[in-house]
Amino acid sequence: MEPKNKINLFLPGLQSDSNNNVSLIAADLREKVTILGHYKSENQKVNLLAEKSYATKDFNSFSEIANQFIADHALENIDMISVAVPGPVIAGKSQPQRLKWILDEEKIKQKTKVDKVYLVNDLEASAYGLQNVEESDFVKIHDGVTFTPGNVVLLAPGEGLGEAALFWDGQGLRPFATEGGHCEFSPRTNDEVEFYSFLQKIYGIVSWESVLSTGGLFNIYRFLRDVKQQKQPDWLTKEIEADNFTEAVIRGAIENKDRICKMTIDTFLMYMAREANSLVLKMKATGGLYLTGHIPVMLEQFLTNKKFYKNFIISDKMENILADIPIYLVKDEKTILNGAALYAAFYQD
Repeated sequence: MEPKNKINLFLPGLQSDSNNNVSLIAADLREKVTILGHYKSENQKVNLLAEKSYATKDFNSFSEIANQFIADHALENIDMISVAVPGPVIAGKSQPQRLKWILDEEKIKQKTKVDKVYLVNDLEASAYGLQNVEESDFVKIHDGVTFTPGNVVLLAPGEGLGEAALFWDGQGLRPFATEGGHCEFSPRTNDEVEFYSFLQKIYGIVSWESVLSTGGLFNIYRFLRDVKQQKQPDWLTKEIEADNFTEAVIRGAIENKDRICKMTIDTFLMYMAREANSLVLKMKATGGLYLTGHIPVMLEQFLTNKKFYKNFIISDKMENILADIPIYLVKDEKTILNGAALYAAFYQD
């Protein structure tokens, strides 16, 4: 197989003939919208044949969504289903915090009549999906020169804060999930102590997800508005009422429309650089940092202006290592869906 990029994953079933011509459904399960794709494996890759999105809240279970997708596309003889879930997967089960469902591989098998069902953490799936990204969809934020190959990490602020890593075993990269987004946030400056106190009154325990996510972005904004007394412009009030805050505040910063928009995005990017720093150091990710998801893609022009990198390398003793870590923005927003398909098709030998 001709790789689309230089990501070299550990996929033990890639060479197996039994994994050729497999018909499968992959799903990217999210709080608001769930995306499903019908794939077929061929020549050591997966090809997307059909795709459709569904409003998650309109269904009582994932199995209902899967069966609806099968009916909508008149699919037959599906060999497997792979579901990327926004939470930990333990022993074939998951109970994502932002969903009302308990997911169980065995129950999904029964209700969909599909013999093989896999649940995989969404950021672990995204790590697998890196292999399917075109080289042109990697935006270089910083070009590391010293350490590759090595461990790799993914940071994905979205509806939650996703974090995953890929362990370099000497020959290939082995993705694994983490729940690092739920580690506690810690303030550095007096203003950040004030921000922490603001969040503590709301959440009790303040996690990094309370700072780096769509909800976290709004937390930063309302701290600046309600505590730091920054004015909320009328146009943004309308966008908030229309549930368009994330896109609107980023657009406001890009267009330099109002001070509070720029302050919000600058603060968010600073925190993103700090958490990226911590993730890289904890995993000794000398192979690189990859920023994925809708929010980083929207923030591309801010990520590539060197300010993010300068905040990223601030450290007590590790600046010499951090300075040489390659950093990429992943513009392909289907890494979760594609990765779930790759995992199902080729992880099993």
